[in-house]
Amino acid sequence: MRHILLTVASLGAMALATGAEAAPKAYPDAEAHVLDMAKKAIALRSVEGEGNQTPQVAELFKQRLIEAGWSASDIEIVPYKDTAYLIATWKGSDPSLKPLVVSAHMDVVEAKPADWQRDPFTPVVENGYLFGRGASDTKFEAVLAMESMIQLRKEGFKPKRSLVIAYSGDEETSMATSKLIAEKLKNAELVLNVDGASGTLSEETGKPLYWTWQGAEKTYIDYQIEVTNPGGHSSAPRPDNAIVQLSEVLARIGAYTFKPELNDVTRAYWTEAAKLEADPRKAKAMRDFVANPNDPAALAVLRADPATVGRVSTTCVPTMLSGGHARNALPQRATANINCRIFPGHTREEIMAELEKVAAMPPARFSDVTGDDSTMAPASPMRPDFVAAARKAVTAAWGPVPIIPAQSSGASDSMWYRAVGVPSYGASASMMKDSDEFAHGLNERVSLVNIRPGITYYLSMYKDLASK
Repeated sequence: MRHILLTVASLGAMALATGAEAAPKAYPDAEAHVLDMAKKAIALRSVEGEGNQTPQVAELFKQRLIEAGWSASDIEIVPYKDTAYLIATWKGSDPSLKPLVVSAHMDVVEAKPADWQRDPFTPVVENGYLFGRGASDTKFEAVLAMESMIQLRKEGFKPKRSLVIAYSGDEETSMATSKLIAEKLKNAELVLNVDGASGTLSEETGKPLYWTWQGAEKTYIDYQIEVTNPGGHSSAPRPDNAIVQLSEVLARIGAYTFKPELNDVTRAYWTEAAKLEADPRKAKAMRDFVANPNDPAALAVLRADPATVGRVSTTCVPTMLSGGHARNALPQRATANINCRIFPGHTREEIMAELEKVAAMPPARFSDVTGDDSTMAPASPMRPDFVAAARKAVTAAWGPVPIIPAQSSGASDSMWYRAVGVPSYGASASMMKDSDEFAHGLNERVSLVNIRPGITYYLSMYKDLASK
């Protein structure tokens, strides 16, 4: 999933900071295959549940790789419930080197044809865009990364370390296959997750403004708060009313702010974002926050802005509420859901204990209802080899644009790799206008302007990261 990093007010300043667009080399055969394969993948309804065609997407990719020179024995499709995952290996010349993993997912979120202007599973090209569910999240990018690797093999490149394509089958839901893949590939050197971060194009000119890579994710957690009472008739009120007590707890949690924090990724983000921020007040707040994370004036500015509040610390907010059983009865039970996005480095148990302390009401019972769909994961290190390779690849593809590390408040397959000790970096090749952001929404699309520079980007990344 793509995440917008800076405010609209920043764009004018960033436009001035960019140079001319690059003119990447043409790859006619690879470019044609990208569009053809992306359309074929989008046409397969890879949605959780009955009729899930994610296994067919995996088979489509497998056959294309075999056609391009991969051995069938080097490609594994593993069924899992109604879905499947794909692992394809291009063996390197030095078996002592850990592999480079290219990660994406083949499943998509549900889409109802009646709500769309075009059928979501009938790919359509109009006005330079490819429309269809998965166009931006993330079938197009998965195909772009795969076809770039095929092009590299066609050119005769010999990787020193193995290149592994690892595409999950339920990233949009339970992430069970994501977890299985990460466990199987926990010996990897690093992961290039092509479903993560990206670049932004100017609304006015269509030229690149900036590009981001994702080096960390906050942990997604849901806690349930429950208050129970004996109840009784509403004509005889009691002081221990479950709804009232729960309301008091929610008010305290709603007003609470967690300790502000920095890690290497977010420190780099604030530092670079401050240089590009057009609003002097916000830019100063960013710089002051880096200098002193407890600066009250800086925190007031950053926490007041929806674009930056989630980057300062852990956040927890009430999202669902239920209580009572009859209009004329005292409530016997009241519950609420608290959704938290936990800053890397903290456990779910630690945050729940902090919320219990904030609530300061023993009748309120807290429980973790997240299940196994999320896990704590540390931030990936600011590895010089990845950072240098990314800068070189982006410059070759798009020209000299500002590059900003980022921490996401959402979740991706990277979380599972980081949890087993493998650095993972969200680094999509594509650029888009903010107005073209329709991932998970209606009329999802991607600009075909991304194909040629995208191939250039991936060729550069693979060569740099698989050659040493």
